Amino acid sequence: MKDLPADIQSVVRGWPRPAQSRFEEIRGIVHDAARRARIGDLVETTKWAQPAWLPARPRIGTTLRCDWHAGHPDTLGLFVHCQTSVVETMRTLYPTAFVYEGNRALRLSLTEEFPADAIDHCAFLTLTYHRKSA
Repeated sequence: MKDLPADIQSVVRGWPRPAQSRFEEIRGIVHDAARRARIGDLVETTKWAQPAWLPARPRIGTTLRCDWHAGHPDTLGLFVHCQTSVVETMRTLYPTAFVYEGNRALRLSLTEEFPADAIDHCAFLTLTYHRKSA
């Protein structure tokens, strides 16, 4: 895994330590999911001032973003494009792993059990969203 880009570092540095630790765990899971999905290069950047991952090649998948917000201090949010079915699928398969917000956000607790398998599945679904076989 490459070093964390400077723009993402500056965002994550402003988060509380528990959110930073969870972000590092999530980042590792996203990279593993991308490798297993064979999407090619994974772009790490910021979108809307939030750390984000997406396939470098077009028409493979869509963007997965992550953010901590003072309005939800005990959670970390994962965000997907609102016109995808990713949140609906996750809600069906993992009804208690996250707190779901509409069709774009999945919030995970910073203090409860870490849903690593559910995060992995979410990353895989998001990064391969436009593949017919996904």
